[in-house]
Amino acid sequence: MSILRTEALVKRYGGILVTDSVSLDIRPGELHAIIGPNGAGKTTLINQLSGELASNEGKVWYDGEDVTALPIHARARRGLLRSYQITSIFEDFTVRENAVLAAIGAQEHGWRFWQPMLARGAQTRAADEALQACGLGARAEAPAADLGYGERRQLELAMALAAQPKFLLLDEPMAGMSVQESAAVVAMLARLKGRYSILLIEHDMDAVFALADRITVLVYGKVLFTGTPDEIRNHPEVRAVYLGEEETEA
Repeated sequence: MSILRTEALVKRYGGILVTDSVSLDIRPGELHAIIGPNGAGKTTLINQLSGELASNEGKVWYDGEDVTALPIHARARRGLLRSYQITSIFEDFTVRENAVLAAIGAQEHGWRFWQPMLARGAQTRAADEALQACGLGARAEAPAADLGYGERRQLELAMALAAQPKFLLLDEPMAGMSVQESAAVVAMLARLKGRYSILLIEHDMDAVFALADRITVLVYGKVLFTGTPDEIRNHPEVRAVYLGEEETEA
C-alpha cells in the first residue's frame, strides 16, 4: 500500500533530461528522504510531485487517485502540500495570524472576509496546535517580522501543518540554519514522524540518517537505489557516487 506513487516521471528542458523515468513508492506515515549530488534533479522532482511543474511523461498517484493532470492548488486541497507553496510570511501579522491564514487558505471555501480571522475556531485551533508542534507556541503573539531565520523556517513548517496536510513535501528545511537550529528542526520532524507522510530533501546526512525510514538516491535524474539507512550506508555504488562526495561538501 502506498500513499504516493510515481511511474516513470520525466522532465525535460529542451534537450536536457532532468528527471529520467523516476518511480517511487512511499508508504503511509513514512518519512522518505531523497538524496543525491547537486544537479541530480531532486528539486525538479519535488516540483513535479507538488504540481508546480508538469511532467513530460509518467504518472503520479496520490491517496489512490491519479493526480498527474491536477494543478498545484488541487493537489494541496487533497492534502499534498509543499511547505513553501503556502508559506508566504506576512511580516506585519503575528506568528499566530500567519498560521491561521494558512489554515484558512487550505480550505475550499475558506475566505469569508467579513468574519474576523481569529474568530474562526477550527482554524485557530489548528494553527495553535501547529505552532506548539513546531516549538513556536510561546512566540504566537510575536510579530512575524521579529523572528530570526531559524524561527521563520519553523513558522513556515507550522503554516504547512496548520493547513492540516496528509503529506508534506519538504525541500531542504534546514538550509542555512545553525547547528542548534538544525537540531531543533530534526527533533521536531522526529515528533511528526508517523503523524504525516513526509518526503524530505536534505543535504544534512546526519539528519537524513537519523530521520528517514527509507532513502532514495537520485543521480543524474535517475533512481540509483532505494533502501533503509543501513542499506544506503552499506551500498558500494551509493558510497562511491554520493556519500563520500557529499560528506566532503557539507
